[in-house]
Amino acid sequence: MKLIEMDEIKIDGRLDSIIASELDDISRNRIQALIEEGNVKLNDDIVTNKNKKVKVGDSIKIQIPEPKKLDVTAEKIPLEIVYEDEDVLVINKSKGMVVHPATGNYEGTLVNAIMYHCGEKLSSINGIIRPGIVHRIDKDTSGLLMVAKNDNAHEALSKQLEEHTVLREYYALVLNNIKEDEIKIDKPIGRDPKDRKKRAVNGINSKKAVTNIYVLERFGKYTLIKAVLETGRTHQIRVHMAHIKHPLVGDMVYGTKKQEFKVEGQLLHAKSLGFVHPRTKEFIKFESELPDDFVRILNVLRSRKIEQNKG
Repeated sequence: MKLIEMDEIKIDGRLDSIIASELDDISRNRIQALIEEGNVKLNDDIVTNKNKKVKVGDSIKIQIPEPKKLDVTAEKIPLEIVYEDEDVLVINKSKGMVVHPATGNYEGTLVNAIMYHCGEKLSSINGIIRPGIVHRIDKDTSGLLMVAKNDNAHEALSKQLEEHTVLREYYALVLNNIKEDEIKIDKPIGRDPKDRKKRAVNGINSKKAVTNIYVLERFGKYTLIKAVLETGRTHQIRVHMAHIKHPLVGDMVYGTKKQEFKVEGQLLHAKSLGFVHPRTKEFIKFESELPDDFVRILNVLRSRKIEQNKG
């Protein structure tokens, strides 16, 4: 049983909404179930009404029971393994692969694949449905992802993520020319008030989000960037870049519907990943190559740039 304490609430609101603003890794449905099951106390009184009003200065205690075992099938799905030892696994995830099972999507995910590859040698901190998953990247984002093979490794890697000491560098192709060589985007991100599936700058229950942008190449109507995360909010790079009017190429959610290049999903790749190994305490770093569709479009833009310079 895990106990989470939220002292001196800073804003008024509905009980489930207040809790959801603090617990990014737990779904709203799960939070509501915890309330209804009597696992939440407001000012030391058990509350089972998710609509209960919370006021500034109130305190909330949440008891999270041990996760129930769910039937997720191990599947023999090819994985590109960059590194593996008894504690961690680093995978270069392909574009289009969902990281973990969810409602209506219990097959063909990265979790199904690593369950087959690792068998019982995975952490269980996030429950059987997300064994070993310390962090995730979007379905249409490719690149490096770390997986914990035991609970000690999971706790150590999760702590590094919380302390923002994990190196995460992404390459992205964005629309329009970025004039600055470097940009620091420090804008809080929360749920989009118009669409729960989306995120927005200064959205509902916003949390601090910082992305550092470095221009790598300019192509007139497009810019190749490196994005270095200080925080890891959902859709962070996509939301931040759209906010400064440079949405990612291929991003049909936060970008424009008109796309010159026919690609499935955003051109965003987790290129570099570095962290302190939970057992050896040494910093290790990994690199991955850009996927073929990303390279193909860059080659088109580079050829176009050469032709324009000739003219």
